[in-house]
Amino acid sequence: MTLDKLKKGQIATIEKIDANSALKDRLLSFGIMQDETIELKAYSLAKNTFEVQVGNTLVALREDEAKKIKVKPNLK
Repeated sequence: MTLDKLKKGQIATIEKIDANSALKDRLLSFGIMQDETIELKAYSLAKNTFEVQVGNTLVALREDEAKKIKVKPNLK
């Protein structure tokens, strides 16, 4: 499953990032990396931007970026 498929408020663990090195480096600078916990906080009406939280950091991602982040939803 990719990040863009999460529901609002859902928490997941990042399994893999399928992106080029420039995007991977940018995501890493925000703390978005393999085995980190990520929460989908909000998204736009058209679901073309997503607000996620990793640790104490809030990050806005474009749809194409969110589709490159593979996650495994955490069970409650």
